[in-house]
Amino acid sequence: MSDGGVKRVLMTGDTVGGVWTYTLELAKGLGKYGIEVVLATMGGTPADEQRREAESIVNLRLLTSDYKLEWMEDPWGDVAESGRWLHALERQFAPDLVHLNTYGHGGLAWQAPVLLTAHSCVLSWWAAVKREPIPAKWDRYRFEVVRSLQRADLLTAPSRAMLRAVEQNYAVQLPTSRVVPNGLDGARYGASAKEPIVLTAGRLWDEAKNIAAVVRVAAGLPWEVYVAGEDRNPNGTMIELAGCHALGWLSPNALAGWYARAAIYVLPARYEPFGLSAVEAALSGCALVLGDIESLREVWGDAAVFVPPDDEERLEEAICELAVDAVKREDVARRGMARARTFTSQRMALDYLDAYGWLAGMRRMLCAS
Repeated sequence: MSDGGVKRVLMTGDTVGGVWTYTLELAKGLGKYGIEVVLATMGGTPADEQRREAESIVNLRLLTSDYKLEWMEDPWGDVAESGRWLHALERQFAPDLVHLNTYGHGGLAWQAPVLLTAHSCVLSWWAAVKREPIPAKWDRYRFEVVRSLQRADLLTAPSRAMLRAVEQNYAVQLPTSRVVPNGLDGARYGASAKEPIVLTAGRLWDEAKNIAAVVRVAAGLPWEVYVAGEDRNPNGTMIELAGCHALGWLSPNALAGWYARAAIYVLPARYEPFGLSAVEAALSGCALVLGDIESLREVWGDAAVFVPPDDEERLEEAICELAVDAVKREDVARRGMARARTFTSQRMALDYLDAYGWLAGMRRMLCAS
């Protein structure tokens, strides 16, 4: 498999949620093939542990900023400033390719070919979570996403469901597109002696994760429920976790320890384009109870128990069934682990290496014509 002569990639990312994990996992995987990654992050300064993890990746150069991302409140001045910053980085590092993991900068006049990855988007989030027309204040966001999609040379998404969501929500002819599932280095995760613990994790304030549903059914469960994640909303209010054990924000290693202990992992998501936390839990031997949505069905097939996100009675029943039936629980866990082991960072890196090579080859053909 050829990289098409790509040796240095300028990559954008953010420090919030799964995109951070994705960029680091991809950088590590690409390093095995001699590719240097210059990672320019926005959305907030990385935590000390995030910075240490990034600095441990030998082929990764981390450059950070506090610029707002396009989905944040009143972001457009910051988006313009960060665009000038990214252009300066392109001039400084002369990458062979630009890999965007944000939508705010696809419309810039890049010199290198551009790959855009659609991890999620506000419009598809709104449709799945709010189920009502999106307010006009998001018109600028829609415009910028469309412009980025139109100018990208190659589009990737972590699932077919996410790719379809982009096509449906933006009514634009997409560039050449590929599905590249996310991947993880499984070395951090493993099953220990399982305990009667139900675990859920994620951004507790994000309605898409639907963790509030787990909290509401906790009193009817035979096992204790542990909730990992920041319990303070971005607006400053605290998330109510009555009847559950609040673990707060955990480092990746600390969270891996809880995955290893928990027998059941629950994520009744309304919206989840891929779901790295479920992969982490399955690699740790947890039986998965997931929201019955198109993307999670695509990713997990028959390797999880699915429940309608808004059916809390069924959610409670599904968790109770696994808690009392060890044979079923262990069977679901085995199937989940086998499935999770296919989502490796090496496989993801090879898929992107192939995409980079194709993109570089197309640019050479255009330049020669």
